[in-house]
Amino acid sequence: MVDSQGSCKMPDAASAFIESNQDRFLGELLTFLRIPSISTLPEHRDDVRSAAGFVAQSLRDAGLENVELIETEGHPLVYADWLHAPGKPTVLCYGHYDVQPPDPIDLWKSPPFEPDIRDGNLYARGSADDKGQMYIHVKAIEALMRASGSLPVNVKFLVEGEEEIGGKSVAAYVAANGAKLKADVALVSDTAMYAPGLPTLCVGLRGLVYTEVAVKGASRDLHSGLYGGAAPNPIFALIELLGQAKDTGGRILIPGFYDDVEDPSEVELESWKSLPFSEADFLSKEVGAQALTGEEEYSVLERVWSRPTMEVHGIAGGFTGAGARTVIPAEATAKVSFRLVPNQDPGKIVAAFRDFVKERTPAGVQAELRVLSAGPACIVNPDHPAIRVAAAAFEEIFERETVFVRSGGSIPIVGDFASHLGIPTILMGFGLPDDGLHSPNEKFAVENFYKGIHTVAHFLKKYGEAS
Repeated sequence: MVDSQGSCKMPDAASAFIESNQDRFLGELLTFLRIPSISTLPEHRDDVRSAAGFVAQSLRDAGLENVELIETEGHPLVYADWLHAPGKPTVLCYGHYDVQPPDPIDLWKSPPFEPDIRDGNLYARGSADDKGQMYIHVKAIEALMRASGSLPVNVKFLVEGEEEIGGKSVAAYVAANGAKLKADVALVSDTAMYAPGLPTLCVGLRGLVYTEVAVKGASRDLHSGLYGGAAPNPIFALIELLGQAKDTGGRILIPGFYDDVEDPSEVELESWKSLPFSEADFLSKEVGAQALTGEEEYSVLERVWSRPTMEVHGIAGGFTGAGARTVIPAEATAKVSFRLVPNQDPGKIVAAFRDFVKERTPAGVQAELRVLSAGPACIVNPDHPAIRVAAAAFEEIFERETVFVRSGGSIPIVGDFASHLGIPTILMGFGLPDDGLHSPNEKFAVENFYKGIHTVAHFLKKYGEAS
């Protein structure tokens, strides 16, 4: 058990090591967070590589072996292992060291890459997603190694630098290196606890199809006074096209979209009803809007965990600068994604959307659909032995019963582990719902950083003892 300051009440050597090294662990994390490893921006390519080097050195310092910086067509992967526990299971620890861009900068109360601790929270880009959580695994390994000179299980690490841009390189690597990455279970900390102090294991993730719809009209930008009323407008064409894809009640109108949707079981639905969920708090504290939207016949948790969605992330085209410029743009682009639920095939969804775009493209313009990434939803059996051990370890450290939830987000690597390695993933997250992932003022509770290290170390120990 761990008290409110992150100190463990269980008198073992690993726990004592964690407690006596808390300040150092936090200092190292601050150094890590200062690296602006923004994977989507080419000007930060050297920073991304620097973050990969930091991870590699941290794994060496923790006592892991065979540390590699693996080059890819994109950003490097980091691999390490320790395989000296014969007869014991192997745990594959995954995380990512890349981060989202911090924009808009002016909304940050402190600079995004100058970590600041306020009211027990560590504010910085990547603090919760995923540098802080991934570093929990590294420090748990270090604590176990320093305590006994060995580990209770075999361990492999695979840390990537492209998670925020689709994870193309790690997906290809996993598909091609099944023997090297062979394990009994994967451990990922890239999710959140349902509420402060409530140990939570995520057993379901939505899939993701991310697309780009490009529309072209005239051969050049046109004067709206001379041509307006006769020339096609690609931005309006996009609005018209996308407006036909979803009704005002949140129902997606693409033919066949819901054909394969698999609803959650009655047991799951009943368990969700028992969670301490407040729709009013969700609206005011997390969403921050005037009202919630979507399919009203489903509960909010069903909408965000077990229903598929369509979202438009941005429309670009024409003139958006200061002042006035009266042009009809020659082209426009929209970023459109679909979150998928169990049993939906990303390929079928792409085909259905492609047909929809082809059939509904307004007159006078041409539309092209580009698929940027696609991955299926994942469901993990909560009765798997490793997940039962993880739930018990979580519960023993936090002194509250572990709950099982789904996440509306997507972690494509979980599907890759299932498809290519045939293993389930333990999604043991230590973030909180209001951590502001991908937003200004992203944060991570310092207490959860320390408790996370205790919990992961405790899980690895219990998993080894149970095998």
